Amino acid sequence: MSTIAAIAAAVAAHINAGTYSRPVNAVRMYQPAFTLEDLKDLRVSVVPRTTAISAASRDGSMFECVVDVGVQQKLPPESEQAEIDALLDLAEEIADRLRLTRLPDAPEAAWAGIAHEPVVASESLEQHRVFTSVLSVTYRVRR
Repeated sequence: MSTIAAIAAAVAAHINAGTYSRPVNAVRMYQPAFTLEDLKDLRVSVVPRTTAISAASRDGSMFECVVDVGVQQKLPPESEQAEIDALLDLAEEIADRLRLTRLPDAPEAAWAGIAHEPVVASESLEQHRVFTSVLSVTYRVRR
């Protein structure tokens, strides 16, 4: 398995081992495309995004792998604001689980940072009433 795919699988497993304010089932995938019907239930997708490779020594390289964690759900017609707040809390809980932590299934990967963008995808919200938030998590692996 490629380095980034292995890290994505380890991220999904680590997320699934956590406890959150609502049940989470993170799934590693390459194409997170869902119908509105699918999004009635919470979806947490773990998607390999980029790998940058640089020299670390004469005979070693540093792989910087970015994995996106998407949190998506169709919003109910009532209490939309409260549901958005709750889903943002969940995204932050997932970020807290990942930050500053080595992955048990990929201990060679060192956590390097998290970007949260978009915090809420306005286009998805406006056009489909779907909450979409993405955490981009960066890990470094020396090989």
